Amino acid sequence: MARSQLVLPRDMTRLDPTLRAKAGAFYEKLRDDDSAPGLHIEPITNCVDPRVRTGRVDLQYRAVLFRLDGSQGPTYVVHGVWNHDDAIRVAQRAKLTINPVNGLTEIIEATTPEPAPAGPWAAGPPVTPAPPVMPEPPVTPAPPLTPAHSTADATGETAAAPGPRPTEPAVPTPGAPASARPPMPWKVAATRDELVKGLGLDEELATRVLACTDEDGILALAEQFVDWRGTALLELAAGATVAEVKDRLDISETVPPHAGDHSDQAILDSLHQPASQSSFTFIENNEELRRIIEEGDFGAWRVWLHPEQRKYVTRNYQGPFRLSGGAGTGKTVVLLHRARRLAKENPQARIVLTTYTTNLANALARDLARLDPDLPLASSLGEPGIFVRGIDALAYAVVKAAGADITAAVAEVLGTPSAHVLQRTSGDAWKTAAASAGADLPSALRTPHFLQAEYEAVVLPGSLTAEADYLRVRRPGRGVRLSRKDRAAVWRAIETYRASARVEGSLDFAETATVAAAHLDRLGADRPGRPADHVLVDEGQDLTPAHWQLLRALAVEGPNDLFIAEDSHQRIYGHKLVLSQYGIRIVGRSQRLTLNYRTTAENLRFALGVLDGGAYADLEDQPEETAGYHSSRRGPAPRIVACRSLPDELDRAAELIRGWADDAATAGRGAETIAILVRDRYQRDRVVSGLGERGIDVRPVDREAVKPGPPVAMTMHRAKGTEFSKVLLFGMSESSIPKIVRGSAYADDEKQDLLLRERSLLYVAASRARDELVVTWSGVASELLPARE
Repeated sequence: MARSQLVLPRDMTRLDPTLRAKAGAFYEKLRDDDSAPGLHIEPITNCVDPRVRTGRVDLQYRAVLFRLDGSQGPTYVVHGVWNHDDAIRVAQRAKLTINPVNGLTEIIEATTPEPAPAGPWAAGPPVTPAPPVMPEPPVTPAPPLTPAHSTADATGETAAAPGPRPTEPAVPTPGAPASARPPMPWKVAATRDELVKGLGLDEELATRVLACTDEDGILALAEQFVDWRGTALLELAAGATVAEVKDRLDISETVPPHAGDHSDQAILDSLHQPASQSSFTFIENNEELRRIIEEGDFGAWRVWLHPEQRKYVTRNYQGPFRLSGGAGTGKTVVLLHRARRLAKENPQARIVLTTYTTNLANALARDLARLDPDLPLASSLGEPGIFVRGIDALAYAVVKAAGADITAAVAEVLGTPSAHVLQRTSGDAWKTAAASAGADLPSALRTPHFLQAEYEAVVLPGSLTAEADYLRVRRPGRGVRLSRKDRAAVWRAIETYRASARVEGSLDFAETATVAAAHLDRLGADRPGRPADHVLVDEGQDLTPAHWQLLRALAVEGPNDLFIAEDSHQRIYGHKLVLSQYGIRIVGRSQRLTLNYRTTAENLRFALGVLDGGAYADLEDQPEETAGYHSSRRGPAPRIVACRSLPDELDRAAELIRGWADDAATAGRGAETIAILVRDRYQRDRVVSGLGERGIDVRPVDREAVKPGPPVAMTMHRAKGTEFSKVLLFGMSESSIPKIVRGSAYADDEKQDLLLRERSLLYVAASRARDELVVTWSGVASELLPARE
């Protein structure tokens, strides 16, 4: 029995679930024995490429394949699955070859057959085959929300009421969102010669690229190509030059060794290049194949990495490295693959993978196990393997492991030694402390929020234990100026807070992290004295100064010590800070991902529109721009729906969710791919109850993971790190968001920072939607929704 190798295209994950299972069974049998009679692996007469074969997936569908005979036996490269007659036509025209300019594998189409692969290109211009039947149909908007009155949505369409309605008050409606605006005028940043002779596009494709006048045009063109050309066109759509495209795809500037060689072995070698691996992958075993088939989109990132992502997975850095990027650009994917790579290279390595919340840490652990079930996971800090914990749980683990030895670190940070600090300080302690400041502190500063922020950003990082130290310390980044009298009042409040915690024998989260860092620093600067060799950090923008001190202390500075993934536009928790202040120097070791894999171009425009008007800075206090962010696919424009009242908004939401759930059932997908996102838990519970009264079962999600079942409802904060096919942002009124800055006394700088976080929160929520996004509110729309045209 001859065992075959199998190479799958990335588009395999777009198969309809039912057909995907049938195709998976076909490919598994093909790997085991390509001569099995039930497969019907057959050559095609009158074909362009003699390597082409078709195989029977079932009575209706056939797979189009290319057979390559190399040193390891036969290898089958999958082109796709089509209806029987279409598959025959595609097979007659399809040709697997090596691009003569860049040496990458590609599949081209010819209008007339050739007797043999005598040259680099098939005769005639490339022709796009009939669309394969197996991908899910293009995403289309759900039926319009049942209107309570005639109203224009974000697309400009007006829905008429089904019957007479009483006279209704006008509902304020913002202008069209960024996603509904026409694409920006676009012109490729390259000449024809650069596209053809420099990049490797054929003349016909270069002509089509140069004819595109907007982003949507080139995105539509990119969708026609599974191989490196689709990726290259996406980069061109973002304004990249040919040189930048080649760098991002890791295409060599020199003539590749396979150029001009179209033998089977040359194609097999070409398939191992990074740019080819982003489109094709070798399946190592049937278990790997089953995981890809069963996990659909998730299976894609497990094996197909963009060459630029792969670069950050495999490179070594002589010190801390920062990888930034917008929501959906694959930062977490890089972290998971990098953790796997480090663990595979050295099974004895002590690797810490951490993030801001327990929910996100649990998601990382689950995804790591799905990426590679055989990875060594550490059960405690300091053991070989990958130790996955939320950052606060990580700090607690250090303090607990230290035992009585923690006393000295507590004295260093808080001024009073104690070995009994495993209790958590009450959340009301800052309220009591604020009251103790009295009238000596302006009311805008006499708040738990300001005092806690001052404590965490200034006092704890400096290990300040005396008033005299605080009176003269610098306060970089705090914005609010304090007089000597103000500082004295702040210190009295801090002393009250500390005294209360001392009685209880407790620490708060920031104190725990600071004490843990101080303890580790006392162990010495040698590597065995620290509990980690490599630290990988996700959602770095949300971490506090104490967290960064802890992360710096976990591993000594050196090769691959700290790898940080962050997006300053998603800062919904953490302080605005500069990493170098905490001994983490990333100058010259920082890069940005710009290609969004999750969100459609239309949804991305809306999400980025939310950020307009905010000034963002990265972890080195440099302006953080959104220029260059682009999506890999298209979809419907988000719909913006104004409602006259809360009951009206619930009626419309019920109609929408019902239609979405029916669509999901028809397509064989679970309804848990539908989410309703709201500002807070009170609103979440009200929505769940209101929809239940209208016959729509919705599951509220808090700490637990999203499980198969009905649509889910969660807060925007809880939605961080998740993604859904369809998202309803419910209750986006001025009374809901921005919420935190309303009705409270804040200093101007504090208020601006809180408003920035609210803007980031809405950006996070909007970017959870993969395919379709709907935004509703009643009353007056939030000022944070994208501006009018």
